[in-house]
Amino acid sequence: MSSKKKLQVFVSSTYLDLKEERQAAVEAILKAGHIPAGMELFAAGNESQLDTIRRWIDESDVYMLILGGRYGSVHSITSLGYTELEYDYAVSKDKPIFAVVINESALDEKVKLHGRCVLESEHSQELRLFRDKVLTRVSSFFNDTKDIKLTVHETLSNFFGRYEFTGWVSGAEVVEFTALVEELSLLRKKNAALEKEVAELKENRAKPSKVTGNWKDGEFQEILNLLNAISIQTSVLSATKEAKKYSLSAFMKAFGERLTAGISNQAGSDDVMKFLYYNVCPKLEIHGLAGLEKVAGVQWQRYRLTPKGMALLAFIDKRDAEVAARTAAVIQEK
Repeated sequence: MSSKKKLQVFVSSTYLDLKEERQAAVEAILKAGHIPAGMELFAAGNESQLDTIRRWIDESDVYMLILGGRYGSVHSITSLGYTELEYDYAVSKDKPIFAVVINESALDEKVKLHGRCVLESEHSQELRLFRDKVLTRVSSFFNDTKDIKLTVHETLSNFFGRYEFTGWVSGAEVVEFTALVEELSLLRKKNAALEKEVAELKENRAKPSKVTGNWKDGEFQEILNLLNAISIQTSVLSATKEAKKYSLSAFMKAFGERLTAGISNQAGSDDVMKFLYYNVCPKLEIHGLAGLEKVAGVQWQRYRLTPKGMALLAFIDKRDAEVAARTAAVIQEK
């Protein structure tokens, strides 16, 4: 029956610079017998739109991202682009995800045809980090719309062999096996619980015995130098609501205890927690310093520092203590 299922595929991208590419994806999805859905169904970016899009992602079977040369509209609280927020949400919901990313040569051609409006001018660093994040998952590059259509066809066919989709089927094809479905559902839950238990046991065995673990100070210093170079501009942390730039390392030091305890996206979180969840934690995740975890029995998700992240935090504290001690010694000698 799986071959007769119609999948709802949510297509995400910036809009004005990728109209042709989105149209190609929609045509390929329809030609494959599936159902496209995407942001063009909604009004310009706002909080209400974001909630609506999340519901559509929840109801979709597959999430597809088309990434070009622009980062797109930025959410006022999280300082993340709406496209990246959609992507992160799909990841948090464990949706089957694939992306098509524009080649540099193809981007150069778009600039020749349409001008520099297809290039990101204000959030180039955010676009680069987002691109790096995307390329760690199922993705491919495209030069033209034919590449996009081919990727849609090949990926959806491949996903049918890897995932069990609910999908959409004709009412004439639905056969009721209520008892069997309930039994299978129960078995899947038991199997998932066993897999989680095994994974936790493996993770506990693999954890270093000390906070500093198997990592060396030199490696931490390299990571710290990188975090010092990555800055995020926000007004959330300013009492005057004036936008200021902060390095990722500054966030690690300032919110180390919160990051260790966990940063969630549960309803009612203050603006600082939302900012940390949507903007800081995903960037730390890229470097293996934070990870997203599910919390049993609730709808929200939580980021926490990984053992490597906690070891880096300990390294920062140790280094600051050594600097303070040396400074005190110099002052005493004088």
